[in-house]
Amino acid sequence: QVQLVESGGELLQPGGSLRLSCAASEVILDYYSIGWFRQAPGKEREGISCISRADGTTYFTHSVKGRFFISRDNAKNTVYLQMNSLKPEDTAVYYCAAGPACSGPSSMVFWGKGTLVTVSS
Repeated sequence: QVQLVESGGELLQPGGSLRLSCAASEVILDYYSIGWFRQAPGKEREGISCISRADGTTYFTHSVKGRFFISRDNAKNTVYLQMNSLKPEDTAVYYCAAGPACSGPSSMVFWGKGTLVTVSS
């Protein structure tokens, strides 16, 4: 069973930057695409970024494009989400997930437990 562990969430002020990590328990980046999702209180889980297993193509939802960046380190079995110019509306629990392709939450096979990011002054 693949395990994913997110880390890096914290409380920070608007305009700040943060890097989240998603560490996998085994070598999976060659076999699975890795997506980042978030869920704010009272809202549905939304996909915000993904990196394809096939060729490393990256995807971003409109609300984070140009502010968030995704990368992977195959040697460390880790995917990162660099978040810049954070806004209060970015406050959410952030999850990483692994699946056969970059797609919606229902297509992801393995999930982490999430890390909380709070953006507030």
